[in-house]
Amino acid sequence: MTNRRGAAKNNAGTSAFTEAAECLKIIAHPVRLRMIQLLLAGRYTVGELAADCEIPDNVASEHLRLMQRCGFFTSEREGRRVYYEVAEPHLKQLMACIEGRFLQPQGPAESGSQG
Repeated sequence: MTNRRGAAKNNAGTSAFTEAAECLKIIAHPVRLRMIQLLLAGRYTVGELAADCEIPDNVASEHLRLMQRCGFFTSEREGRRVYYEVAEPHLKQLMACIEGRFLQPQGPAESGSQG
């Protein structure tokens, strides 16, 4: 069923949007976005992610814990190391949108410079 503007109605009501908003708030942080980008390329330890993001290990662990709570990542212990990897396949599409909008190099016409 569609409403009068043609948008599809969601029978779940707002609860699905509430959950989506909460998880989007979690990833709306530059360090967390970078961690997602890295983990989409492969699995990493807390220390590796912390070093790349230039933050202490304990801060990286807190970021990972928050995102893992939303089901974005899984972790696996191998000896003394814990490796994180992406568990949510939709993160790839989400990151592609972010990279396409915000991380593409700007050409002269887009940067506002006059030639």
